[in-house]
Amino acid sequence: MSKFKNWKDVKKELNFTPEEEAEMQLEMELIEATIEARKHANLTQRDLSEKSGIVQPSIAKIENFARSPQASTLIKLLYPLGYTIKVVPLNKVKK
Repeated sequence: MSKFKNWKDVKKELNFTPEEEAEMQLEMELIEATIEARKHANLTQRDLSEKSGIVQPSIAKIENFARSPQASTLIKLLYPLGYTIKVVPLNKVKK
């Protein structure tokens, strides 16, 4: 028997609520969208750092999911890329 656990088992032990899972998913999607916007603009993290005022090591930590960005940080990163954050209603998923 392996001493390592798979993510599914760890996730069960952590006992996330549906709201916490949705929050984590949204954060992941926001970060991925920010990465894609930077790449689409053909900018390096260093280039984005110069344009946004956010230091490159912080951008790297956000993009590697090692740091959760605040909304103000996301806005500072997205604005020079020509993007912003928009609040939209959640779609009800029928199961």
